[in-house]
Amino acid sequence: MTFTLPGFDLDAFVRATLAEDMGEGGDITSAAVIPADARFTGVMDSRDAIIVAGLPIAEAFFRALDPDVRIERLVEDGDRVAAGTDLLRIEGLARAMLTAERSALNTVQHLSGIATMTRGYVDKIRGTGAVLLDTRKTIPGLRRLEKYATLMGGATNHRMGLWDAAMIKDNHVAVAGSVGEAVRRAKVAGIARIIVEVDRVDQIEPALAAGATHLLLDNMPPPILRGAVTLIGGRVPTEASGGVRLDTIRAIAETGVTFISVGRLTQSAPAADIGLDFNEIS
Repeated sequence: MTFTLPGFDLDAFVRATLAEDMGEGGDITSAAVIPADARFTGVMDSRDAIIVAGLPIAEAFFRALDPDVRIERLVEDGDRVAAGTDLLRIEGLARAMLTAERSALNTVQHLSGIATMTRGYVDKIRGTGAVLLDTRKTIPGLRRLEKYATLMGGATNHRMGLWDAAMIKDNHVAVAGSVGEAVRRAKVAGIARIIVEVDRVDQIEPALAAGATHLLLDNMPPPILRGAVTLIGGRVPTEASGGVRLDTIRAIAETGVTFISVGRLTQSAPAADIGLDFNEIS
């Protein structure tokens, strides 16, 4: 099993997560209750209809504690599965599997929850031409994984961090003095990608004149968005953001914006209901 994600160290993540759970004493329950040589087979299954994400990471937890564990992956990340679908079958040392169980489940539940919510938004805007983006509203330390999950759900990753594009927001503008001055300073600094958040139509032309390469149209209702998109006229990509919900995203997409960013994909997605049921112990 190989899993590579740029900027993410799977081995370090697994070690740190297991160390957090096991502490200095280890899994005292399994050590006391389960014989050292006991083995089991078990099935990880989803009780919800979900978009799957995180199975390779779950496998890494089991392998970390039993390198000889036998794992059969029954579906793949990115698959849409019905409630009751089996995801993985595992067979290994009982103590190791029980110790790794919670870390493996937590990861798949969290990432599948994100992927599932993301696919719901993607489905809502299908056919409009708009592209769904994720944001930096992620749990500290989990950004790479959470953005991987949105990718599995069909979104496009946007701004992995503070380093890969300038994002001029209202507080930057307030300190710089104006939209135009903030953009000018970013240009002088040699930044190629300059995203500018505007919450008023009268900020659009100053931002473009100063060299903005992408406009984020913040908290604008669809009629205002439509007018802003017309005014911009394709000179730069446009992005709608702010309070986007599943029941409003279609109308936003139909205004002609290039992108729609949704923070709740990583900020508010509920965990999927996934369990690990042991069905054979010897």
